[in-house]
Amino acid sequence: MTSSRPLPELVCPAGSLPALKAAVDHGADTVYFGLKNGTNARNFAGLNFDDKTAREGIRYAHDRGRKVLMAINTYAQGADIAPWKRAVDEAASLGVDAVILADLGLMDYAVRTHPELRLHLSVQGSATNCEAIHLARDLFGIRRAVLPRVLTLDQVRQVIDNTDVEIEVFGFGSLCVMVEGRCLLSSYATGESPNTHGVCSPARFVRWEHGEQHLNARLNDILIDQYGKDDPAGYPTLCKGRFAVGGETYYALEEPTSLNVLPMLPELIEIGVAAIKVEGRQRSPAYVAQVTRALREALDAARDSQRFSVKSNWQQALGKVSEGHQQTLGAYSRPWK
Repeated sequence: MTSSRPLPELVCPAGSLPALKAAVDHGADTVYFGLKNGTNARNFAGLNFDDKTAREGIRYAHDRGRKVLMAINTYAQGADIAPWKRAVDEAASLGVDAVILADLGLMDYAVRTHPELRLHLSVQGSATNCEAIHLARDLFGIRRAVLPRVLTLDQVRQVIDNTDVEIEVFGFGSLCVMVEGRCLLSSYATGESPNTHGVCSPARFVRWEHGEQHLNARLNDILIDQYGKDDPAGYPTLCKGRFAVGGETYYALEEPTSLNVLPMLPELIEIGVAAIKVEGRQRSPAYVAQVTRALREALDAARDSQRFSVKSNWQQALGKVSEGHQQTLGAYSRPWK
C-alpha cells in the first residue's frame, strides 16, 4: 500500500563543493553546508565553503531543483559575536533556502534583520519536546526542528502529533552518547567546547604518535586509542576511545557505531517526519555519493510499505562507510521499554 504521506526530504551533508555536487547528483533533495570558520560545527581545516564556492554550490543545487541549508550551529561567544552575525548576513546574501541555528540570540538577530530568511532549529539546540520547539516557533518563527538522537520512535511521533513545526530526524551517520548541545567531554580535555568551537575534538589538540608497532591517538595529553600497524585508525574522540578500566581495556563509554534507519523507513514516513538527515560533513565526496544513492533508492521504495524490504546492496553500501563497521537503530528502537 502506497503511503498517503509525502516522502521526507533526504537531507545530505556537504563539507566541500565536490561533496555538494555528489549529494545533488545522487538524489539528495536538500544539502547542508557551513562556512570556513567557527560558526559551524564541522570546522575542520580543508573543509567548508568560502563565498565563491558557496555561490557555485547553491547555483548548482538550485539549477537542479534542490534546496540548500546553511549551518550556523555553534554558539556565539560573548567577547565577539560579530562573526556569527556576519554568517547570518552572508546566508541571506547567498540566498540559501534556510539557516540552521542553535543560538537563541542569533535567532533573534536573524528574525529582526532578515525576516524573509527561513530558520531551522539545529540539533545543537537540544529540543526534545514540543514545548521547547513551540517556544522557538513563537519567539523566532522556527519552521523546522532537528531532533537529538535520543528519542524513541514513539517519542518522535508524539512530538510530530503535537506541533505544526516540521520535524527532521537523523537517518544515517555517527552516533553520540550525549544529547547534542550538552556535551562537556571536549571542554574537560581541551578547554574548548564543541558547542562553541565547532568540533568534538578540536584539531589543534589532536596528536598522532607513530611507533614501530603502534599508532597512538591522543587528544591533548589523553591517550584515546592505540592501533596496530594495519588497523584502521579513527579520529580521536573522547566518548569513543578505548580506556584501561579495572585491568581491562575496552570502549568504556561508547563503541563506534553508525545509526542506520533503513528497516524503519516506512514507519518514519507514516508518522509524518518531514526530513531525514545524513550526518557527515567531515566525510569524503565518495561517502556522500554512496550514502545518498542508497538512501534515495530506499526512500523511494518505502512509499509502498507493504512491499518494502531492505535490499542487501543498500545495507552493503552503508556498511562499508559505517563508523566501526557496526550499525544500529539507536534510540529509535528500545524493545525493552
